[in-house]
Amino acid sequence: MNDSDRDHGQDRYDLLVVGSANADLVVGVERRPAAGETVLGSDLAVHPGGKGGNQAVAAARLGARTALLARVGDDAHGRLLLESQRAAGVDTAGVLVGGAPTGVALITVDPSGDNSIVVSPGANARLTPRDVRAAGALLGAARVVSVQLEIPLETVAEVAGAMSPGSRLVLNPSPPAPLPGRVLGVCDPLVVNEHEARYVLGESAGSTPQEWARALLSLGPRSVVVTLGAAGALVADGRTGDVVPVPSPRVEAVDTTGAGDAFTAALAWRLGLGEELTEAAAFAVRVGAAAVTRRGAQESFPTADEVPAAAEAATP
Repeated sequence: MNDSDRDHGQDRYDLLVVGSANADLVVGVERRPAAGETVLGSDLAVHPGGKGGNQAVAAARLGARTALLARVGDDAHGRLLLESQRAAGVDTAGVLVGGAPTGVALITVDPSGDNSIVVSPGANARLTPRDVRAAGALLGAARVVSVQLEIPLETVAEVAGAMSPGSRLVLNPSPPAPLPGRVLGVCDPLVVNEHEARYVLGESAGSTPQEWARALLSLGPRSVVVTLGAAGALVADGRTGDVVPVPSPRVEAVDTTGAGDAFTAALAWRLGLGEELTEAAAFAVRVGAAAVTRRGAQESFPTADEVPAAAEAATP
């Protein structure tokens, strides 16, 4: 971290992302293997990724003034991730280096664009509550803070407890884990897909996205967004009790890797600009739709100029 990076931390950010930064090791397969089965795949491709890194790049590409608080290893993968963040315009003042090898995600992608992911956390698991406390200037300078669960839950809880007045916490519980009430109560919104919603709710999940949204609100978050893939999203506001569907434009999906991160980053940015939750979600589904039309994670994320073009081209 250099002195100029520290100076940047004193300014106002549209979005601070606190989360993981991984190297994505991607192999294309005709079909994903069953237990005990071996299948042949494509040549290995290495891309910058991680849910935190992805969200930071997605927001910066859209035009948000973005900072990232994360940890990477002092290795080639760590250097790749730092270069990717800086190339997108992300302030890397909060990216710590060392402590463990850079995290790695092993990703298989089938011909339909669906993916399966196994994550080795590496340095991400060493991002500690102490690191969050040391980054108080970054937290205090952010309109919106976005977190995920590829870092320790105690670190996420530290972020939730350190939110400054007037700022907003966006949490995507991925990979899903039990969330304490003191974290859920700060989420505005909690952003989940179907799998994450069912995990958080357990046996009380219900059978429809509307039921999931209302049940999730009852756990304490101020608002909830349920992402529904090609069907768009569902927005639930705890202040009004309204549950509103947000449709997505139709696109031909090539690769869904990182699409949820692009959605969440776009949502968080627009909330920071003062948009209402439904309006922000309507923009975010268009960003997510644009992202799935390209391969890879960070390299698939659109600029703001590309979002309406992608949506218009996809509309029947």
